Amino acid sequence: MKQTTQSAGLFALEARLARDLEYLELPSKPWVPPHWHEGNPVRDVIVIGAGMCGLAATAKLVLSGITNVVAYDAAPAGLEGPWVTFARMQTLRSPKALHGPALGLPQLTFRAWFTAQWGDEAWQSLDKIPKDQWMDYLVWYRNVLNLPVRNGVRMTGIAQVGDMIAIDIEGAETGRIMTRRLVLATGRSGLGGFAVPDFLEGVDRAYWAHSADDIDFEALKGKRVAVIGAGASSMDNAATALEAGAGSVDLLIRRKQMPRINKMTGIGSQGVVHGMHQLPDAWKWKFVDYTASAQTPPPRSSTLRVSRHENARFFLDCGIVAVSQDADGLLVETTQGKIRYDFLIAATGFSNDFDGRLEFAALAPHIRKWSDGRHTPEMGPPRKGMSEAPDLGPAFEFRERVPGSCPILARIHCFNDAAMLTHGKVSGDIPAVSAGAERLVRGIAASLFADDVEIHFANLVAYDTPELQGDEWVDSTPLLQKETAL
Repeated sequence: MKQTTQSAGLFALEARLARDLEYLELPSKPWVPPHWHEGNPVRDVIVIGAGMCGLAATAKLVLSGITNVVAYDAAPAGLEGPWVTFARMQTLRSPKALHGPALGLPQLTFRAWFTAQWGDEAWQSLDKIPKDQWMDYLVWYRNVLNLPVRNGVRMTGIAQVGDMIAIDIEGAETGRIMTRRLVLATGRSGLGGFAVPDFLEGVDRAYWAHSADDIDFEALKGKRVAVIGAGASSMDNAATALEAGAGSVDLLIRRKQMPRINKMTGIGSQGVVHGMHQLPDAWKWKFVDYTASAQTPPPRSSTLRVSRHENARFFLDCGIVAVSQDADGLLVETTQGKIRYDFLIAATGFSNDFDGRLEFAALAPHIRKWSDGRHTPEMGPPRKGMSEAPDLGPAFEFRERVPGSCPILARIHCFNDAAMLTHGKVSGDIPAVSAGAERLVRGIAASLFADDVEIHFANLVAYDTPELQGDEWVDSTPLLQKETAL
């Protein structure tokens, strides 16, 4: 079969990437000694999640010579992360030229992948990256680096066994796996799950969905739909409902004005990437608290995607007081009055409250949060979503609430959105994910080396391959002895 220009370009890119990796001596040679538990091999690192952050972390581990690793993802191959599931925008918000998970390798960037197939002219005319195309790029990223990812596998439990971590898995693989380090690359949901407002407790799930649910939008045709919020997810879900033929869609927005300025993007720099996590805690809190107060606006394109529909309405200063259901659907009581709907979508984000996650049940009571002393009254009042954030170490590792109560936490790394307060936005968003992966793997590599320091020293002592063969010089000492004896 004749090779297409598109596939030929990709083949050439992959050849250049292979050459660059060879020039950089990557992947580095494996250096971690093998470990065993009850006669069975132990993984050095297991990564939970094979979305963008999980792939970046796994790739950096392998390139650093930590090769006894595996990444597990509950989703089928090609459906990891939000991009082609609950992310309902048409394009990414991030600028197209960001390096993303490329780990400093130019041939691994989205731009290199795109231009190899469609050329520079198409790149120049591209505005924002279509989300499905971003997923295609991540699939290629995984394949071209031959990353060890296992799909259809869900982690159901974590336990400490001596100085190792036991994880229980089910799905395509089932059983208990031992590992020395565990990375939770669990994306936007972090350690918790959907953030559900109290007023929806007890309301039949047939009448409402979270914005990250698998929603049957076709079933909303002709229906009266309400969407809570004014963020990107609110707009994307509202637009999807409208495009599917919803009878009407109302955005119920608690704020009196729409947020319009993306504060953190405005100050984005390498200083923020590499400096935020080293700031005093009071400054970290101040930055995150301010941006949370200002809120992030939805993209202009997403908002226009909603407002172009005549049956879309924006209700500002419209907080929800209560929601009840009856034979006619939902009755939503707002600060502007009562309104009837057939269905409601709660674009209310995610929670860091990992106390309710069964797989974390053995660990949750021991995980130190910012509310456990890191946040002080001088920083200002506590803020829900920040106070519950885990108090992490320099390599994203958990810390104990009570020292000595659960030592294994130091070997579990929180490389997801819940790490933002401690580490900045390096473990969830496209712009700085490579920097986050670098920080994570440096810490893991250092700790694995320290754990095995006696083995490494023994290897140093045992190493006996000579560089000199003994025939490179003539020993003149006897001549000197003869001359000095005269």
